[in-house]
Amino acid sequence: MRPGVYPGNKRSMSMNEAVKKHWEAETCGVRYGASEDRGEWFREIERARYLCEPQILEFAEFKKFRAKRVLEIGVGAGTDFKNWVKNGAQATGIDLTSRGTALTKERLSLEGINPNRFNLCVADSERLPFKDGVFEMVYSWGVLHHTLNTGQAIKEAYRVLKPGGIIKAMVYHIPSWTGWLLWLRFCLFKLRPWISPRKAIYGHLESPGTKAYTLEEAKELFESARFQVIEIKTSLGPGDLLNIAFSRKYSGFIYKIIGLMYPRWLVRLFGNRFGLELLLQARK
Repeated sequence: MRPGVYPGNKRSMSMNEAVKKHWEAETCGVRYGASEDRGEWFREIERARYLCEPQILEFAEFKKFRAKRVLEIGVGAGTDFKNWVKNGAQATGIDLTSRGTALTKERLSLEGINPNRFNLCVADSERLPFKDGVFEMVYSWGVLHHTLNTGQAIKEAYRVLKPGGIIKAMVYHIPSWTGWLLWLRFCLFKLRPWISPRKAIYGHLESPGTKAYTLEEAKELFESARFQVIEIKTSLGPGDLLNIAFSRKYSGFIYKIIGLMYPRWLVRLFGNRFGLELLLQARK
């Protein structure tokens, strides 16, 4: 199987539409917002994000890119994007959904940030609406594995980067605890053990068609887009530790029991080796 090409990549646009519909309905992280006060609602989302995934702060290095042209692919509710702007980056953000860009604009407005300090637009990562060689850094956390043709999205990131520019991306990893959990729930328990954890992720993790990569596959995927990989490693994600608020899809009683009984100590004992999150940095 060629990197970035998975079952479904040659389907009609209905897959892309299904992905967009999913994230329009539940923008990443919004399930953590409970307050009726909009400012506090966004702060709840931010606190939960960095509590569940503290590795984001170390990986992103928000302060390092002050005055640099940064593109974020997939802004979601705007938590990371706000931090690019507040730390002085010349930030541009895209999202496949209009809700993502609207929430991000609202988030920055509530922070009192002048809209002239950033750019936001609805766009597809496979067809970035920017000229060649515009940005010094491209950042994407947990987004590229959702697009129909991940390889094409990575090539687009390469195109819009200046020579020497950096991409920082998190994509999903296998083998992972999350993959095995999904395999148990949707394959083994349904008497279909021959279905792989990769396919369980593809069919049941977040939006339809979610992809996951081994370290070797991810490295090859970025190198095939002409990137020079600088660093690649794995990290435990919220789905591995089940330290998350479950989505509506997993809101039943059985999932509450699983959450209470889950052996997080055992998962942590193995370190990051089987983490869902694959963190990669590469240079153009």
